[in-house]
Amino acid sequence: MSFSSISVVSNLDELAHHDDNARLAVTMENTYQLEPYSRIPIAAVTDILKDVLTDYLQEEKYEVEWSQKMTKTICEVIRSRVKDLMIPRYKIVVLVHIGQLTGQSMQVSSRCLWDASNDTFASYSFKNSSLFGLATVYAVYYQ
Repeated sequence: MSFSSISVVSNLDELAHHDDNARLAVTMENTYQLEPYSRIPIAAVTDILKDVLTDYLQEEKYEVEWSQKMTKTICEVIRSRVKDLMIPRYKIVVLVHIGQLTGQSMQVSSRCLWDASNDTFASYSFKNSSLFGLATVYAVYYQ
């Protein structure tokens, strides 16, 4: 007894239609855009930094636990307000430092890959009688 034909049935098509949790891959076409259509307005970002630091730190006294929580809060507020400017194709990085004023000095530095023609930053420092606050926003253009 010999079989002259072999039949193969595939159920992959049926599984693909029944799997509701499967995510479809979104393919985007290349824009070939190498420069931003609009740049981050540094004056507006500096005003945001000044407003937020002044509002949150004006009447406060330095406390360690409070400052740890407040740096996170201030970072989130600044990031959301800068994103509200709706400048496309920029990644926003926000750094906030809060410290006690006791006569010491502090130096803050950073390093990263930087495209001087498209990337930018804004910084603002605030002082009251017991603390200082330093906020920096880096706007990095991505292609």
